[in-house]
Amino acid sequence: MRYKIIGDSCLDLTKEMRKDPCYSMIPLTLMVGERHFVDDETFDQKEFIKVVKEYPECPKSACPSPEMFKEAYCCEEENVFVITLSAALSGSYNSAVLAKSLYEEEYGKKNILVLDSKSASSGQLNIAMYIRELCDQGLEFDEICEKAAAYRDRMNTYFVLESLDTLKKNGRLTGLQAFFATKLNIKPVMGADNGTIIKLDQARGIQKALQRMAEIAVKEAGTTKDKRLVIAHCNAPERAQFMKEKLCSMAEFKEVVITDTCGVSTVYASDGGVILAL
Repeated sequence: MRYKIIGDSCLDLTKEMRKDPCYSMIPLTLMVGERHFVDDETFDQKEFIKVVKEYPECPKSACPSPEMFKEAYCCEEENVFVITLSAALSGSYNSAVLAKSLYEEEYGKKNILVLDSKSASSGQLNIAMYIRELCDQGLEFDEICEKAAAYRDRMNTYFVLESLDTLKKNGRLTGLQAFFATKLNIKPVMGADNGTIIKLDQARGIQKALQRMAEIAVKEAGTTKDKRLVIAHCNAPERAQFMKEKLCSMAEFKEVVITDTCGVSTVYASDGGVILAL
């Protein structure tokens, strides 16, 4: 089967995967005041983190245009799988769906799946790797679409934030809540409910929060031997390794993948954040 897996730039591919021609990325644009950052290979994570910390308002993002997605669909591969950031968080999914209609009006029918990941970062990567497995098994396009949607629906995504600045800036935390959480060193353990961010628990200190996230993830995962664990981190490789060791001491996985966040995930996770999908 000839196939292409396309993601918006919240699909946090590993460095090795970025070199793989079966994957293609469509960048979002990030705005911090007057500064614009294109979330592609030119993105400088450390510079972006520094600029965000110094700016009083929340960074903004602009999803890729339908034309950008449509251009990506004009590839030699007959089967195209698109995995987007949760539609509850971004317009990327709607843009990709519109692009499919525009492509078909101009060029005719093509096997194009546009899948709302109902997740982000490591969740998107987990789905992408699963789709690739199915493609390499030689399954039919329709069966892959069905299995990919089912995989997404049983996958869970979790994250722990070092900094509450982004939540405070975008209005998810009041100044008073943020003040007390910061003073008491409270770290929230967050999850996703049908693509919407929810708070699952909290702990005092980042290590306890990471441990709590691991406990929740393993409990909710059930049997894990046939599951892939994907861990994404924002400028925090030691924490990602800690999470790998902690989770592998609690359960057995068929594979563990660690990746760094690109621009969009860096906005959500903030400096030091860890995101896992299982």
